[in-house]
Amino acid sequence: MGKKKTVREKIESMEDQIVEIPPRLIGRYGAGMMLIPSAREIMELMSKIPAGKVLTVGQIRDYLARKYQVVTTCPLVTGIAIRLIAEAVESGEIEKVPWWRVIKSDGSLNPKLPGGGKIQKKRLEDEGLVVIQKGKKLKVQDFKQHLMEL
Repeated sequence: MGKKKTVREKIESMEDQIVEIPPRLIGRYGAGMMLIPSAREIMELMSKIPAGKVLTVGQIRDYLARKYQVVTTCPLVTGIAIRLIAEAVESGEIEKVPWWRVIKSDGSLNPKLPGGGKIQKKRLEDEGLVVIQKGKKLKVQDFKQHLMEL
């Protein structure tokens, strides 16, 4: 049995790939090509988000799809990469990347990220954003006013 990869090694091993959209996803995205993004590419975008601004997962996916001239960017791999980056930052394996500034497309925080939303909420509030409870979700109030443009 081999040595378990560190989060940093997992991030570094991810490579951008362009693949044909699987048949089961054609109904959602249409036929064509899909980007499987590298964590490094996503980390580069995340590093550019200034304090007081946020970026949605959808914005990241759309930007990368335009950049690579594909129909879409894989939502699953994008989410995994964001989570890996957040975990690596929190464990001290990689330099400070403001992962807490990435929110879901509806303005909500991601409970799958470190702290289950609590760390993300505190850091966003420390930067002047207001986070409110909407049902079971934590959301950035008026998040569209705080979106960074790509």
